[in-house]
Amino acid sequence: MSTTIATRDKAPRRRGDVIFAGIARGAGIAILVALAGVALFLTLEGFPALGASGAALDGAANFLDYVWPLVFGTLLAAILALLIATPLAIGVALVIAFYTPRRISGVVGYMIDLLAAVPSVVYGLWGIAFLGPQLKPLYQWLEEYLGFLPFFAGPASSTGRTILTASIVLAIMVLPIITAISREIFTQTPQLHMEAAMALGATRWEMIKLSVFPYARSGMVSATMLGLGRALGETMAVAMVLSASGVVTFNLISSTNPSTIAANIALNFPEATGLKVNALIASGLVLFVITFAVNFAARAIVARTERERS
Repeated sequence: MSTTIATRDKAPRRRGDVIFAGIARGAGIAILVALAGVALFLTLEGFPALGASGAALDGAANFLDYVWPLVFGTLLAAILALLIATPLAIGVALVIAFYTPRRISGVVGYMIDLLAAVPSVVYGLWGIAFLGPQLKPLYQWLEEYLGFLPFFAGPASSTGRTILTASIVLAIMVLPIITAISREIFTQTPQLHMEAAMALGATRWEMIKLSVFPYARSGMVSATMLGLGRALGETMAVAMVLSASGVVTFNLISSTNPSTIAANIALNFPEATGLKVNALIASGLVLFVITFAVNFAARAIVARTERERS
């Protein structure tokens, strides 16, 4: 037996395997080098802004006061988008995978995937020209009947360009990402597990709850985190839809809205000079760190789920 193992270990590798391994290793190293280069550039260029104040930071006393409202707006818009998109995306993925005929599910899945190909500027134009005006009566209703809540305190925006409108646009943008990944994970559930549940008398929903969800939990978390990463970094659609004033507020229907880091950079970078450029780059570094932390947390959650399942 030991002779056989030694012979296998010493067997020459095929040229195709060596080439593929080299390409894969080179691609991994290139990605790490690119990430390191981006982090180094953002750190070096953004460092001068850490000690700035006044006009370079839009009147803020220090960099923390400048970037905190932007971080708040970025997280608020992304979390609202996930709260809207995740249940809808998982529901659509379940319908496509288990409830519709194969021909229809293929067409629906293709249409959902097409949403990912729509440019951000188109979503922004749609949000300004159609969605915002259509939501104005809803915002007025929310102010009138639910104005005692801080989220709907008003006054309701007369244009519909609010943080809630921007979040709905973001939700539609991340919907195909979460749906596509969840659908693929659902369809990879072992057939024997589903058939065993059905054989024991489970309904289709009970089968999904008992067999599909436990198997697909880590994939659903990964899909949600990828959607969160897209929502955190989205620029043009938010910059076009949101009427931002750089404040910290939980009011979702007012014309006074927090801005996001990406939208603030896109709107102010063309005219920025001196330390203002460094301040925008430093805020980009903050967004880079937030995105990295989100992805790191997602990997940790997925790894823990895999360990618990095994």
